[in-house]
Formats: sequence, C-alpha cells, structure tokens
Amino acid sequence: MQPVRIAPSILSADFAKLGEEVRAIDAAGADWIHVDVMDNHFVPNLTIGPAVVKALRPHSAKPFDVHLMVSPVDPLIEAFAEAGADILSVHPESGPHLHRTLQRIKALGKRAGVVLNPATPVEVVDHVLDLVDLLLVMSVNPGFGGQKFIDSQLTKIEQLRTRIDASGRAIDLQVDGGIDRVTAPRAIAAGADCLVAGTATFTGGPDAYAGNIAALRGA
Repeated sequence: MQPVRIAPSILSADFAKLGEEVRAIDAAGADWIHVDVMDNHFVPNLTIGPAVVKALRPHSAKPFDVHLMVSPVDPLIEAFAEAGADILSVHPESGPHLHRTLQRIKALGKRAGVVLNPATPVEVVDHVLDLVDLLLVMSVNPGFGGQKFIDSQLTKIEQLRTRIDASGRAIDLQVDGGIDRVTAPRAIAAGADCLVAGTATFTGGPDAYAGNIAALRGA
C-alpha cells in the first residue's frame, strides 16, 4: 500500500471564499484538493463547473482530484482537463463506454479514476484496471455531504485492495463519504490509502484544519 493521503472535499468549504479555503487546506497539510462536481441529474445536487476549477487552480499546486458526478460525462472531460484537473474520476453508469472514457482521460494526460457507488459491484473494474490510476469507493450515496458511513462498503474496499495488489500497479484506493476519526481507521484497515473528508476537515474553521487533517492521517 501507498502512504495514506488526505483529500479534503471543498464541497464542505465556505463557497463565498473558496480561493481562501483552498489555500488554507493546502497550508494545513492536505495532500490533494478534492472537487465534487454534481449536475442535479446524475445526483440530486448542483455544485460547480470547469470555470470554478480554473479559477481555483492558481490557489494551490496540490493535485486537483475531480470527481465527476455528471451524466453524460464524456462531453465535459476535456473542459475539466483544460481547467486544471489532475485526476478525473468517473462513474461506470455515467456513460455508455467506460473503457473509451478512461482512454480519453489518459489521452489528455490526466490520471483516470473509476468510482463505485454503494450498489455498484467490484467486478465492473476487472477489465479496465490497466487504464485506472485510482479507484474510489463511495461509502455514502453520492449527492450530499455529511452522510453516515455505509459499513457494507468495507468489504468492497477489501475486495478492491486484493485486485490492486494482484495487478502489481500503483493504483490509489480512495474512500469518500462519512469519513471521520472513527471511520477513517476502519477504511484504512480495509485497504484504503486515500481518504476524502469534507465535514471532518472543514469543521471549526481555518485554525482547526491542520489538526483535523492530522487526526485523519494519524488514523
């Protein structure tokens, strides 16, 4: 396994001062900046588009980890790549041809991720692992922050860890949803090496961010 990385989700940041918030979590020790893109179609919420990613890009040199909860996803991939995304993660359900979508992300010079919703079976990644740089397990149903961790996803994390190790490739295994000081060590024990945390990172304001991130990393 790789060292545990912390990717604060700006979904829980103060949207009135996103640039300041990104700088604050960067300084507080975030490894990646996680950007949740929602379209109010694939998921029941509406967040940000490529223009916001482009505007935030100068505020941090950390990798921008962009989770595309949109359908159809293919028409937006190039725009987010040009806006400054480093990692683009997509859902198998968000387009007709997952393999082709991953090929497109790689052709743009970006790292490619596949996201598994709570009901999405692990087998969906078996024939695309050669193209994948990241696997993201949703431990809540996507669309909203602040939800409770779904315990059944721990088995999925374990199953994906087995697949990653067998592949011999350096594929990140990320978990997103209900991550806090209690659930973080459980996710790590199951095999996760990257934690997305929104509420657990941004609670308490900028002065608390470093301690929040350190607590998750220490798990």
